[in-house]
Amino acid sequence: MVRGKTQMRRIENPTSRQVTFCKRRNGILKKAFELSVLCDAEVALIVFAPGGKLYEFASSSTRQTMERYREYRDDVQVDPTLEEKNLQHLKEDAAEKATKIEAIEVAKRKLLGEGLGLCTIQELQQIEQQLERSMSKVRARKMQVLKQQIDQIKEKEKTLEAENAMLCEKLGIRGKQERSEEIAKVACTDSSEHSDVETGLFIGPPQGRIERAQPHK
Repeated sequence: MVRGKTQMRRIENPTSRQVTFCKRRNGILKKAFELSVLCDAEVALIVFAPGGKLYEFASSSTRQTMERYREYRDDVQVDPTLEEKNLQHLKEDAAEKATKIEAIEVAKRKLLGEGLGLCTIQELQQIEQQLERSMSKVRARKMQVLKQQIDQIKEKEKTLEAENAMLCEKLGIRGKQERSEEIAKVACTDSSEHSDVETGLFIGPPQGRIERAQPHK
């Protein structure tokens, strides 16, 4: 069964309130003890029950820990005048930063060509010089980017040329093979044609050769 989220408000039922107090009191005392043992810390815990009963835990002595706490608070007590000085310093710092921001906004508007009506010749010359320096930086960056793009295109061109040469080499080898095969086919065809031609060679008796040689009347 999932435990519901506890609402941070006073428990109206006295019995439930007392049970919760006992459980939480024991839990926090246990945590204080564990903290003092595991971390070697000086811990003092004081809890008053709703009925006024005192529950406490101290790793050494509650009284000694309280005295040490008072001494520490006396040493680090803040001077009210010092707080006022710090606050005044923060206000002055904020006002100075606001002035700087306003000056930067005015300079920005002037660079964009706004609010130049009240500028002197010297201010206009300064703005012009600043714009020229900015333009030179922009041109330099532009040339750098263009050079990088050109180098990339050249590298791509070299790669394509290498691939093209490889393809041409493969196609040339195949062409030679195909031509060799065609020549072989032609030679075979010629040999078959020559085998069908009749020759004057006759094998048999002489009489047969003479009759074969005489024309018919």
